[in-house]
Amino acid sequence: MKISDPSDHASVVTAVDHRTAVLAETARFVAAVTSADLATAIPSCPGWTLADLIKHTGSVQRWFSVLLRARIQEPPRKRDVDLRLPDQEDGYVDWLAESATLAADAFATTDPNLPMWAWGVDQHARFWARRMLFETLLHRTDAELALGLRPTIDRPVAVDGVDEFLVNLPFATFFAPKVANLRGPDKTIRFRATDGDGDWLVRLRPDGFGVDTAHPSRDTADATVRGSAADLLLLVYGRLRHDAAALAHEGDEALLAHWFANSAF
Repeated sequence: MKISDPSDHASVVTAVDHRTAVLAETARFVAAVTSADLATAIPSCPGWTLADLIKHTGSVQRWFSVLLRARIQEPPRKRDVDLRLPDQEDGYVDWLAESATLAADAFATTDPNLPMWAWGVDQHARFWARRMLFETLLHRTDAELALGLRPTIDRPVAVDGVDEFLVNLPFATFFAPKVANLRGPDKTIRFRATDGDGDWLVRLRPDGFGVDTAHPSRDTADATVRGSAADLLLLVYGRLRHDAAALAHEGDEALLAHWFANSAF
């Protein structure tokens, strides 16, 4: 099986300016939570409140910004970062907006093609901007759902997000240990967008799994899930069930159940 590389998806993934999109997604997040009750529970993140969600998202942005400025070449040994978190929660929203500004400053001084250590497949600075985007987008949608708002996700970003998730998932076992259970005797799962380009064939083998980039559209799959790119993004991140009304699925139900029980990110 050919292991996926970001460059393999040029025909599938529409180019997204991840650095600009981080600012846009943070602005959407800030707009959603301004004047909201920060004690609001987040159903998609059990045990978290809106304050926890904001703190997590801003902390990730600031941590990734530190990594970018340091041009890290090996896994960091510590995560000591001065978050400058306000003492009172009523300052959290402005603090989140400031986090995106700090990220933008780090992007401006870092060549996205600079070789850097990253936990995923792409060992360049651009990995961290892309990862920061989808951390921010996902938690923006978590906040909106908790507040009774209907999230919208730009289609090119959604396609890129599904790709980013599936390409990097095989490398996520150190913080998502159940991923190691994603094995199978040459079983395949297809994720296909119904609103335009976007087709991913994931192949499970006894020794691991990954996106199969060798003519995936020509291969049949043991199980298939279809939906809009935005709904597929929410699906892979566990914000939608594969049997949700917005999605269509067919094939090996046990295989799908195995995938979704072990692919939580």
